[in-house]
Amino acid sequence: MVLMVTKFLAYFLTGSTVILTDAAESIVNIVGSGFAFYSIYLSSKPRDKNHPYGHGKVEFFAAGVEGVLIFVAGILICVKACFAIVAPQPIKELGLGSILIASTGLVNYILGYILIKNGKKINSLTLEADGKHLQTDAFSSLGVIIGIALIYFTNVLIIDGVLSLMIGGYIIFNGYKLVRKFVAGLMDEADFDLLEKVVAQLNVNRRKEWIDIHNLRVQQYGADIHVDCHVTLPWYFDLQRVHEEVSCIDKMVAKDSEGTVEFFIHADPCLPQCCHYCKVENCPVRTEEYRKEIEWTVDILMENQKHFAV
Repeated sequence: MVLMVTKFLAYFLTGSTVILTDAAESIVNIVGSGFAFYSIYLSSKPRDKNHPYGHGKVEFFAAGVEGVLIFVAGILICVKACFAIVAPQPIKELGLGSILIASTGLVNYILGYILIKNGKKINSLTLEADGKHLQTDAFSSLGVIIGIALIYFTNVLIIDGVLSLMIGGYIIFNGYKLVRKFVAGLMDEADFDLLEKVVAQLNVNRRKEWIDIHNLRVQQYGADIHVDCHVTLPWYFDLQRVHEEVSCIDKMVAKDSEGTVEFFIHADPCLPQCCHYCKVENCPVRTEEYRKEIEWTVDILMENQKHFAV
């Protein structure tokens, strides 16, 4: 709120459209942050009968609301900028206005850095999105200062409207990215960064008994991670041994995650066609010698079938 008031004070002192652009975005920051922190509170609530997968998906809605607000604000800013280009207005008190905008930009960048750092630590999409939005606001403020400096030294007033239009376009683009993330979350789009992390853990801790893994799916809702996969084990393992191997995979992935990891693992029995890439020693039912290990990559493990070819 203090930062928004400071920016509007800078606008009333200078009359600059580009400063008004920066101030208007602060209104979106405040509204968006309100949605963001409410969604964090809601996503932290434990799962219940009505929400067996928890409340983490609410963070996607928060990102969507903030994205729409940013997008609309960007359009209004562009409209205002077009008027400023057609009929530029005189600007005053540029030095004081620059100091006020620079101070708000620095504070926003520091706050954004803290939010992104904590968001990554607790796997919070909302905190990261809000932090990136604040840092975007800080970069916008930097653009405003550069524009004010150009106007001061050149006395070309149309720069004010042109720069405001450019920043408005940048704001629209950032709003689109947040809306895109909201839609991707609702559609359970694959998170390949998270998949890479899980596959890397599987490769580092790979055991001979885990003959094959396929149909791997990973989704993150709030701080909680949900993992589905099929693991091929020797068909002669009893239920206790199967349980131990499945639990081993579960604990191995969960130990490096800040949030809760929920695994749904379907155990498949091996087939004779698996023998040529099976490394289990002294196997009593082997029909073919081991020849070559199957490389575990995201693309391979996501396939919904056993990997018979090498």
